[in-house]
Amino acid sequence: MAMATSTPVEVLSAVFQVREPVDGRATLHVLLQRSGAAEPWALPGGDIGDRETLAAAARRHLGTQCGLTRVAHLEQLSVFSAPERIPGTRTIASTYLGLVPRDVPAEPETMDIDSPAAASWFDVDGLPPLAYDHAEVIELARGRLAAKLSYTNLAFALAPSRFAMSELSEIYGAALGHHVDATNLLRVLSRRGVVVATGTLGRTGRTGGRPPALYTFADDELVVTDEFATLRPPP
Repeated sequence: MAMATSTPVEVLSAVFQVREPVDGRATLHVLLQRSGAAEPWALPGGDIGDRETLAAAARRHLGTQCGLTRVAHLEQLSVFSAPERIPGTRTIASTYLGLVPRDVPAEPETMDIDSPAAASWFDVDGLPPLAYDHAEVIELARGRLAAKLSYTNLAFALAPSRFAMSELSEIYGAALGHHVDATNLLRVLSRRGVVVATGTLGRTGRTGGRPPALYTFADDELVVTDEFATLRPPP
């Protein structure tokens, strides 16, 4: 009788933040790391401790590999179990979607991408070559994020604590991949009770005009607001 052997299990996290590249256009970025200059970029992750939950392991690797300790939302995404996903070693991956608010300083401690070990944020539409099936994990995480932005308040985990609707529409647009009108977004989110006015004003933008009204999310935990809603791109 053949003896049973245990299959290694790892945890991987696709963590997103809306950031502004040099051209000033807000885009969705994902956090990547690599263990050496000759290694491919990869999602943060690794082993699970004997007395550690999957989520705790995900947070531990984000901290040790990327210097990231503040994640506003972390949810299990899927299990990747293709026998040859890592050549030569049968390994199952439990994957997570993580989100970091725009106003949280999230510069990894090892930002030098030419150093032997590094961590950095990359635009999701301009990724470097990635290890194994990590590109598939990122694509699945992007789809989950876009879907949940339609029927939940999940944008609370990407937005700053207070924001003008123009900024929130930028965040939605970056995450969804298409333009989102600020006026329409305010109408939809107000009707659902997702955002509330703070009664304060923000700074005047670069083009001048009146200071914008500031809003905040009514909840800082995930809430289903309209289970049948879909935020579609403009015609």
